[in-house]
Amino acid sequence: MDLKTKAHLISLGSIELPESLPPSGPVSTAGPGAGEKNIFLRSGERRVRLSVVESSPLKLAELNEGEVTIIENGVEVARGALERPLLHCPRQAYITVSEKCIYDCKFCAVPKLSGGVKSKERVVDMVGRAQDTGELEAISLTSGVESSPEDEVAKVADIVRSLRRFDLPIGVSVTPAPRSSEILREAGADEIKYNVECLDPELFGRVCPGVSLKKIKMALSDAVGHFGENRVFSNVIIGLGESDRALRDGIEELAEMGVLPIIRAVYPHPLRVGEIEMSRPSPERLIELARHVRGVLDEHGLRGDVAETGCYRCTGCDLIPHRDL
Repeated sequence: MDLKTKAHLISLGSIELPESLPPSGPVSTAGPGAGEKNIFLRSGERRVRLSVVESSPLKLAELNEGEVTIIENGVEVARGALERPLLHCPRQAYITVSEKCIYDCKFCAVPKLSGGVKSKERVVDMVGRAQDTGELEAISLTSGVESSPEDEVAKVADIVRSLRRFDLPIGVSVTPAPRSSEILREAGADEIKYNVECLDPELFGRVCPGVSLKKIKMALSDAVGHFGENRVFSNVIIGLGESDRALRDGIEELAEMGVLPIIRAVYPHPLRVGEIEMSRPSPERLIELARHVRGVLDEHGLRGDVAETGCYRCTGCDLIPHRDL
């Protein structure tokens, strides 16, 4: 699977499975794609994650000795092996603590699903079971906002302290709150992610009502002071109607802070269709933006291949600088 092929697969974002090969692993509870089944394909040095959809133009077929192939219009697009996700993704315990959120970001399914909230004891047990497989390499915690960002940060920090017993890198993705980076770093988190989601100021208020883009950027800048460069990340959703100028300017602003942007193709979840403009970006746009991010990271001395947790470590949903290109 070369770069163009992976970009094509990400652009489509889904796959249809044969009845003989049901998806393995639990339903995702994280972010925009919450509630969906997925597969992970490893092909050469690259990995891609695709949502399982019956009407997808991509079809998965089994070959011999554990190998599978992806077919589009009767033509093989890629082949490789399926990877079993431990918790949400391969080789990581990627756990959603609060599967509900008081905010209403229009691309995200979590507020519509109103799921449960995992206790510290349950999270520790889940990580322990993942470690028992012998495949666990990292822990990533993400969370909605059950009652307030401040309470969520305190809750996740308490969980992080309990997870230090596993002696594995821990990444955290939460909504920032006052002193959140200081609190989470002191608790033992190694990496942090605060998501800007939309870098177009003209769109942000409609996409994430009740959330302040300025405060998220301030929190990211503060996070670099506590975690250091190459340890702070931020999702940037692509396909919301954002302008390329605002996107490029925002990416450069993040890199100047020492933050690594994650260019994430929007997932038009069935529970959110029609609320805002959402269209999957083309493969060409994904590659162009990934190359732009790579160039900006190089300019500021940042590296995407040193991440120990989260999306830059997994690479399944995105084109990751210094890993995919």
